[in-house]
Amino acid sequence: MVEKTSGPLSGVRVVDLTQFVLGPYATQTLGDLGADVIKIEEPSGDRQRKSGKAPRSKTMGPLYVCLNRNKRSVVLDLKSEAGRAALTALVATADIFIHNMRPQSIAKLGFGYDAVKAIKGDIVYVEAVGYAPEGPYAGRQAFDDLIQAASGTAGLPALTDPAAPLAFIPSVIADKTSGLFAAIAALAALRHKEQTGEGQYVAVPMLECFTGFMMADNLYGETFIPPVGHIGYTGAITPYRRPLPTADGWIMVMPADTVQAARFLALGGLPDAYESERFLAAQGAAAKVAVYNAMIAEAAATRTTADWMALADANNIPLMIAHQTEDILHDPQLKHTLFEQRQLEGEGAYRAMKPPLRFSKTPAAIRRDPPPLGRDTDEVLAELGLS
Repeated sequence: MVEKTSGPLSGVRVVDLTQFVLGPYATQTLGDLGADVIKIEEPSGDRQRKSGKAPRSKTMGPLYVCLNRNKRSVVLDLKSEAGRAALTALVATADIFIHNMRPQSIAKLGFGYDAVKAIKGDIVYVEAVGYAPEGPYAGRQAFDDLIQAASGTAGLPALTDPAAPLAFIPSVIADKTSGLFAAIAALAALRHKEQTGEGQYVAVPMLECFTGFMMADNLYGETFIPPVGHIGYTGAITPYRRPLPTADGWIMVMPADTVQAARFLALGGLPDAYESERFLAAQGAAAKVAVYNAMIAEAAATRTTADWMALADANNIPLMIAHQTEDILHDPQLKHTLFEQRQLEGEGAYRAMKPPLRFSKTPAAIRRDPPPLGRDTDEVLAELGLS
């Protein structure tokens, strides 16, 4: 399904040789912004097509569907002379070439940077790799779990509970974060090309991108040499940072100052909490923090979640409902702004997630639903004058 909308990247062509999560998330982001993303797939298709169950086919799995809107699918056998010739012709029309193969694999196919630059001298060539090429890990394989492990992310729970074992965030977050870095890098290099006419090679190393992302707050006391404190941002690793149960659900409340906190406590049946005997009797800052958080939890439990949402809005208290993951599907804000029911070719209805960015002049939109394997091969090859 094609919608007649034009995003800020309208007119930019992206040749996409990515699979898994990192690359498809990057190119979907570019597609959401209006780029013509041409997804090159081998005859068997992107491996994520078979990840999870689809209603009717075996090649439109949920992970694929969530990562591949606003793209055209072209099947080429790059092990064949005809397939490589078609990709060469396509590269000659492109602004951005992006892949997340290992460098030796893409070079073996004949589409390393030097080869692609010889086809299109001003190409922006984006290569997502596991590790920065100048480091000792260069060339090693990389997947999300390996990067969460090496970045120290798996050790973050121990900053709150020293007895906690290493554990991963239950999301392919290193891939998705690095995918956003890849999109940012492509746009920056595209800007340089517009100003100078020069293309360039861009490496997007997962370990360095994701470690920098996770440590932007958590390097903390280790920022200075010698250190002035511990690693881990205090505001993020406090054990009191948690949703609170209400009479029928959960909320997260974050009073910005004692005035807002006192207002929340009073609404929860604890007036003059800062003058209460138990707060005044607490000795030392740590004890007072413990008493304060205990009172906040007690207050939260006195009302329903809906009551707190209304009262917080009326009384200028930063508070939000805390969802169980499946409940986001019914959140009134997200139902209005993010989720949209659409029709997926060959599969029926599906829940799409609309691009979240808002542009007043060049809106981002779903212009193409995720394509069945090879749907656009004939169309794209005809544009190139090929059969």
